[in-house]
Amino acid sequence: MKKTIAIALIALISITAVYASGSSESNLAESTTLRVGATPEPHGTLLSLVVDDLAEQGINLEIVEFTDYVMPNEALQSGEIDANYFQHLPYLESYNSEHGYNLVNAGGIHIEPMALYSRQYASLSEIPDGATIAIPNDPTNEGRALLLLQSAGLITLAEDAGLEAVPADIADNPHNFSFSEIEAASIPRVLDDVDAAVINGNYAIPAGLIATRDGLYVEGGDSPYVNVIAVKDGNQDDPKVQALVQALKSDEVASFVAETYPNGEVILVD
Repeated sequence: MKKTIAIALIALISITAVYASGSSESNLAESTTLRVGATPEPHGTLLSLVVDDLAEQGINLEIVEFTDYVMPNEALQSGEIDANYFQHLPYLESYNSEHGYNLVNAGGIHIEPMALYSRQYASLSEIPDGATIAIPNDPTNEGRALLLLQSAGLITLAEDAGLEAVPADIADNPHNFSFSEIEAASIPRVLDDVDAAVINGNYAIPAGLIATRDGLYVEGGDSPYVNVIAVKDGNQDDPKVQALVQALKSDEVASFVAETYPNGEVILVD
């Protein structure tokens, strides 16, 4: 009887050890996996370049693709992903303010110059009075688009308009342009239906548009709209997150950007 009990106890200890080992391995796998949400181009493309580099450091990078500007932050806030890479800093700050979130910048990576495009006209001077110009409808990118149009000399904004300007903030519209406010991802698809459109770089690139080649007017290199790795506050110094930031600043990524975006569609920042 005692022998039977002893054998049973040994078996139980062995089973417990196996499950403990499995649990430990599972926790290790979880601790070394980094799930990052991104829009496809160029964010997802750049992330794919560093998968092997991070794997060598014991980090399994999982890229979760999104095609809009809302769900990546929702997924990050809810914990479905560990970080995201799709947005510039003013958009992140605006989203936090609007939704009461605590998402922060873990590292700035690149700038995608915004530009004004047209299928019908080859220069700013050709755009006729009364033309319809499509602009993004989210707060920061709409303001960014209007600031671009002001920089191009097409409109003048009120002095206090700020980075989140809206059409109501236009103080002077000498050409009587009308503005069609459209979800940013959809603007390339309506380019043929409007006189001109302001398009974000990450949607212009997959549509075959190059700002310096096709844009009638291109945002300057001093843009404050740096695309960042975003995380929940408190995770910005996580070693996995910082390893990702450093990997995206590698010579390999810099060489890829120089070869793939030779016309300044993507500009890496220090």
